[in-house]
Amino acid sequence: MRRLVDDAGLRQQVIVDSAGTDAWHVGSGADRRAVRVLSDAGYDGSAHRARVVEDNWLPDRDLLIALDRGHLRRLDRTGELQASGRLRLLRSFDPTAPVSADVDDPYDGGHDDFAEVLAQVERACKGLIDDVCALFTVTPTGHGN
Repeated sequence: MRRLVDDAGLRQQVIVDSAGTDAWHVGSGADRRAVRVLSDAGYDGSAHRARVVEDNWLPDRDLLIALDRGHLRRLDRTGELQASGRLRLLRSFDPTAPVSADVDDPYDGGHDDFAEVLAQVERACKGLIDDVCALFTVTPTGHGN
């Protein structure tokens, strides 16, 4: 998503941030299988460190993206964020995904599972950048990786 934001010339207007909903892996790097799939696709995931969403962050975020419905529930205990449109499932931005589709969890799988998750995320991020660009009346450029 950061690359798409940069490609659209929105680096000064849009901040892309990442955090988990549980503290299991706080401080740890990304799974080595994920780093390898990212690297194969031209991304550098080596500097990633896990952290957890802090409740006091939520009011400062214009849009929160959850990877699955479990994350939605943890982020929005009252339903207020979803009702306001500030909290959405990532794959809701992918027109080819089923309604309410989660991003798959590849943890118990192999390389192909991680590659499929990357493909799901990339398709959804292309739809998300289209929505973001519309807010800023910017035309998205190319949708490269």
